Amino acid sequence: MEIPLQALVECTDGVCGRSMYVLINPVVDKVTHLVVKMDSSNTEYIIPVDVLSETIADTIQLHCTKAELERMEPFVKIKMVEEQVSERDFAYGGEMYRGSRYYMPFVSSETTIHVPVEQRQIPYGEMAVQRGTRVEATDGYVGKVDEFVVNPQNGHITHLVMRGGHLWGKKDVIIPLSAMMGDTSEDTVFLKLDKHQVESLPTFPVHRRWS
Repeated sequence: MEIPLQALVECTDGVCGRSMYVLINPVVDKVTHLVVKMDSSNTEYIIPVDVLSETIADTIQLHCTKAELERMEPFVKIKMVEEQVSERDFAYGGEMYRGSRYYMPFVSSETTIHVPVEQRQIPYGEMAVQRGTRVEATDGYVGKVDEFVVNPQNGHITHLVMRGGHLWGKKDVIIPLSAMMGDTSEDTVFLKLDKHQVESLPTFPVHRRWS
């Protein structure tokens, strides 16, 4: 089963949004969740991979309703954190008014404010990979992540589908899991292969409507 990224996602009661990320456990090379961005609210939700029914062309089908999807865990939560700021940060025109006194710029007493910070809800030890993540061979850049091929029985990744760079033109390159390095990070997938070895891997033309 292919898991395309930035593809349409359908619930049992209609199109609900687009696939944005897959969450991967790099220790067991397993896709655990899909992150879906809802069209109705722009909210992103974490969907367990066993909720995926199948993928057809450029569409991922889920066996849940839109209402059930919206009851799942949000991918991004807002946390209020404390931050120390100086009164001079609020100065306007060389001085500021606070209460019944004027504070000149050289006055630097501090105050605590609460600032909203977005936090992505990624399970400990896992990473989020999105379409367009950089792919590096041992001797340099070769392309970007397009999608993953997953065994639907156990959720394990079998292949990475990479949008090739200038060496291949507009083609997708199928990279086996064994060619991926264990130290792959969230923003870069590292391969054990060099550019010439990657060039010899199977390719196929890209014809997706969302390409």
